[in-house]
Amino acid sequence: MLLYFLILSLALFVTYYTEKHTHNSKWVLFFTFLGLALFVGLSDMLGGYDRYIYGELFDDLADVMKGGGKYQDTIISKMYSLEYGYTGSNMLISYITGNRYFFILIYTLVIYILFYFSIRDYCRNYLLALMLFMGLTFFFTFTYLRQMMGVGIAWLSFRYVYKRSLYKFIVCVLLAASFHNSAIILLPLYFMPIRKYNKKNIIIFMFICLIIGLTGGPSALFRVYGDVADMQVRSDSYIEKEIGFKFEYIIEACVFLYLLLKNYSFLSNSKKNLVMQNALLAFCAILLLFVKSLNGGRLGWYYLIGVIATFSNLNYRLSITKSTKTIIAVISLVLFIRILVQWDYMLSPYKTFLTNGVRDYDPVYDKYEYDQNYAIDKFYRK
Repeated sequence: MLLYFLILSLALFVTYYTEKHTHNSKWVLFFTFLGLALFVGLSDMLGGYDRYIYGELFDDLADVMKGGGKYQDTIISKMYSLEYGYTGSNMLISYITGNRYFFILIYTLVIYILFYFSIRDYCRNYLLALMLFMGLTFFFTFTYLRQMMGVGIAWLSFRYVYKRSLYKFIVCVLLAASFHNSAIILLPLYFMPIRKYNKKNIIIFMFICLIIGLTGGPSALFRVYGDVADMQVRSDSYIEKEIGFKFEYIIEACVFLYLLLKNYSFLSNSKKNLVMQNALLAFCAILLLFVKSLNGGRLGWYYLIGVIATFSNLNYRLSITKSTKTIIAVISLVLFIRILVQWDYMLSPYKTFLTNGVRDYDPVYDKYEYDQNYAIDKFYRK
């Protein structure tokens, strides 16, 4: 686990030093994200069993394509028949390599490049933005490749909300949905009035969302919604059982709402920042609506850039906002540690695919490895 803290510390130190002593912060941010992408992309099937699913689907597709078969004969064409972005990208990569490790590495690099563009364009304080990213998003890039690609594309659509370009926004969201159809949940953002709301009305609205969430209605809809239902069923088998109530969703939503409302009068009224504030509110609302769902909070990932941008754009030169900076740093660290501890053996010990063999204790490998040849030679498939 110490390696992950080292990576976190190194990324934050480099970003902090650059912002203090140079004017090349955007380039340093780029190389920081590139370093994180390599750390994640080179890891040997860490993060859970989703990687094995994606790997098996990709290997099957590569075998069929190289054998002169038809795309319709592949497993992936049947499992994700409507997500053409995901299946199409798999096909393109299969012409380059037939090895699952290179597929995962390429996918991860693209995901992090997309994240870099959003952080670069929407955030001013890169250090704080990186803190929030590491706490809220980093670990999910190990395993949820398909949805993270959708999130990365979806975040790019935010610029078309404050620029009021409906056509480009819809195209971007649909492209994201072609990788993971849950990205459709981002569509309402465009139609939210771009303005600040009364604090009292925000609190009342969030309370209503919580009451609705406690009824279990949104969670029931979540379970019957095609691909999202698939997320629900699959996750039960390797992380935790459906527990009926996600108290941490309430805590997370309340903390972010408190910080938002505490600093509401100090937030910029520009269209860009108001859109990000709306996204933050939407993220909190989704958490409260899905308090009785194990994975419902994943729908909020499409709005997470609103959380990162809003708090990284606060004017921390004002004394009243300095405590917020400290609170955000602590929250980010707590969220980082929570996932690291919760996922335990799915992340530690860290191992890359540059060496053969498997980790000493890896129940996910024991249960979901579909090709034992990878343990002998990681590069046996070219």
